[in-house]
Amino acid sequence: MPDPIAFSSTAPRFALPLLFAGQSQKEMTFNEAILLVDFLLQPVIEGTTSTVPSAPTPGQCWIINSSASGIFAGKADQIAAWGEGGWRYIAPKEGMRVYDRAQTGHRIYRGGAWRTPTMPIAPTGGTTIDVQARSAIIAIIDAMRDAGIALSP
Repeated sequence: MPDPIAFSSTAPRFALPLLFAGQSQKEMTFNEAILLVDFLLQPVIEGTTSTVPSAPTPGQCWIINSSASGIFAGKADQIAAWGEGGWRYIAPKEGMRVYDRAQTGHRIYRGGAWRTPTMPIAPTGGTTIDVQARSAIIAIIDAMRDAGIALSP
């Protein structure tokens, strides 16, 4: 007979709580997992902060600055998400992307830090101008902006 499968109490990537057979108050575990999935499904932040917002509404999130104080201290780069029952802290994973309402663009967690992609600058000047090449480059830059890949400079 094979050995029983042992399960962790949380999911491996974002530590979402898992249910167990015979567990009491499963609705608490399930609701907590749904809240975290809701925050992560299409993440939107209000901006970055080093202080705890005074009147957050459920669903609002912020990236915590390295100079954070109070209950945010020691949680640099994490996403602070406000929901029923208080704050949830979500540690970012490499390649994670959030939409930043304050910057009206995306931020990407890469190399241990949140980065704001910037748009390449359209070509100008020069002694020999290739109009077709410049038009193609400008079209690529516009497509990147429309796709949310990078922000305007």
